[in-house]
Amino acid sequence: MTTPPPGDEQLVQQPIEAIIPHRGTMLLIDGVDSFSDTTLNARATVDPHAWYAGADGAMPAWIGIELMAQAIAAHVALLAMRGGGRARPGVLLGSRSYHALRPAFARGAHLLIHVSELLRAEAGHGAYECTIHEDGVCCAEAVIKIFQPPDFQSFIEGSVSS
Repeated sequence: MTTPPPGDEQLVQQPIEAIIPHRGTMLLIDGVDSFSDTTLNARATVDPHAWYAGADGAMPAWIGIELMAQAIAAHVALLAMRGGGRARPGVLLGSRSYHALRPAFARGAHLLIHVSELLRAEAGHGAYECTIHEDGVCCAEAVIKIFQPPDFQSFIEGSVSS
């Protein structure tokens, strides 16, 4: 096992709000456990009172893709913070296949989200292999594609006008 670069431990000990821009009811991950140049492990707890919760307090499995996207955002942000900067805003482009191995994550479940970078291009494109585990059992997996446009505002304005 390799020793993380100096400062990485302090970075992951920050509140998640200091790492990613999600706030309020859209902040779904609780924090980051570890990260490296190409990987990150985050955790989330299924809140039985959240907006997504069913009558049984469970989180529908399709929300897992957002858990993965937030873990990717944390990875990108922590790499930028390690370098003394800030991450450019990005968007989730999608996934060819999101495979949920159960219909929902049970109320109160403690989830581990693992993301592993497969591709990062200078132009801002990236891809991550992602999994969600509960008690050591894989519950969902996907390869997620992201994009960090050089000029986010122009990208968004161009998307809205088309």
